[in-house]
Amino acid sequence: MTMSSSCDLLITNVHVATMAVSGVPYGAIYNADIAIAEGKIVDVGPMVQSLWQGAHTLNGAGCWVTPGLIDCHTHLVYGGDRAREFEMRLNGASYESIARQGGGILSTVQATRAASETELLTSATGRVQRLMAEGVTTVEIKSGYGLDRDTELKMLRVAKQLEAQLGLHVESTFLGAHALPAEFAGRPDDYIAFVCGDVLPEVAAAQWASSVDIFCEHIGFSTRHAARLFAAALQYGLAVKAHVEQLSDLKGAVTAAKYGALSVDHIEYLQAEDIAAIKSAGSVAVLLPSAFYYLNETQKPPVQALREQGVDLAVATDHNPGSSPLLSLLTALNMACVLFGLSPEEALLGATRNAAKALGLARKGQIAPGFDADLCLWPMEHPSELSYAINQHRPVAVLIGGELVGQ
Repeated sequence: MTMSSSCDLLITNVHVATMAVSGVPYGAIYNADIAIAEGKIVDVGPMVQSLWQGAHTLNGAGCWVTPGLIDCHTHLVYGGDRAREFEMRLNGASYESIARQGGGILSTVQATRAASETELLTSATGRVQRLMAEGVTTVEIKSGYGLDRDTELKMLRVAKQLEAQLGLHVESTFLGAHALPAEFAGRPDDYIAFVCGDVLPEVAAAQWASSVDIFCEHIGFSTRHAARLFAAALQYGLAVKAHVEQLSDLKGAVTAAKYGALSVDHIEYLQAEDIAAIKSAGSVAVLLPSAFYYLNETQKPPVQALREQGVDLAVATDHNPGSSPLLSLLTALNMACVLFGLSPEEALLGATRNAAKALGLARKGQIAPGFDADLCLWPMEHPSELSYAINQHRPVAVLIGGELVGQ
C-alpha cells in the first residue's frame, strides 16, 4: 500500500481551469483535485486525492476552480467623485476640454489632497471589497492623485494598509507623473525633475511601490519626460509601466518598451509597426475596455495585430473616478469580448496568467505546482460563463495563500 503525502488542504471533486499552457482550452483538467501546502499548490490532477492526505478537505461539489482574479490596472485610492463631469461629457464636453479647464485628474487631486489618510482608507476599502466579492485576490493600485510629495506617499501608504487589513495581495505603482499640478503650470520639465529627484527616491527607499507609471499624452507628458522617469526608476530598481496611446499616437509604447516595460496600457492608438518593439521587450498589452466605453471612444486597440505577433493581452478595470468608475473585473472581461473582440478564454487569461505577467508576479495567475494557492471556486458549467454573464457570478469560495477568505 502506497503511503500518502500530507498537505494542509485538499480540494476535491472539481474541474480546474489551470490557465496554464497545455494545448487544452483554459488548461482545463476535469474531475480533479488540488493539494495545497504552506500557501502553495503542490499537486493538481485527477488522481491527487489518492496521493495526498489533507489536514483539511474541501469538497468542491463539481465547481470550476480558476486562479484568483488579478486586476492589474486600477486607481482605487482617491478622494471625491466626478459625477458632475459625467454630466458635462453627456452634454458634449470632451475629456480633454474638461481637463484643460481644471477638471479631470486635477479636480480629483484637489479632493485627494484634502482627504485624510483615514478617509482615503475607508473609501478605498469599500471599493476593494467589491472587487474581492467577484474573486479578485490581487490588485494593482496606483498613486497619482496627489502630485505632491506628501499626498503621493499618503496614497501609497493607504495601498499597503489595504493589503494588511483585507488580506489580498496589493502591487503598488508610483504614478507621480499623472498630470501637471497647478503649482507647476507651464513647467513640465521642472515637475518631472521634482518627481525624479524629490519623490521617487523616497518611494524607493521606503519600498512604497514596485513600479512607476506615467500618463504619456498631449494632455499629460511627452516621451522625453517618460524616458527621464523610466531611466530614474530603473536606477532605483523599480519596474516600468505606462499609460500610452489612449488618445493619440505619441510613440509612448515604443519608449516604454525601450526600458523593458512590464506593460503598456490602453494602446487604442498603437500602430501596427510598433508592436514588434512591445513583443521584443516582453511587455504585456493591458486592455482597458471600461475607459473606452465610458469615454464613448471609437478607436479600438489593434487586438488582431497584437495576437498575430504573439503579444500577451491582459484585461483590467482601470477603476478611477473620471474615466472608468467600474468595480467589476468580470464586467471588464465581458466588455473586452464585446467591444474588443477577445474570446472568453483570452479574456480570462487577461485577468489571470497575463495579468500576473503585467505585474511581474511569476507565481500567480495559474494553477500548477509551485504557484500561490490563490483560487476561486465557481458554481458554473464552463469557464466561458465568467465573460458571458453580466453580474450573475460570484465565487462560492475564495482562497488567498491557501487560506479561505472570510473563514
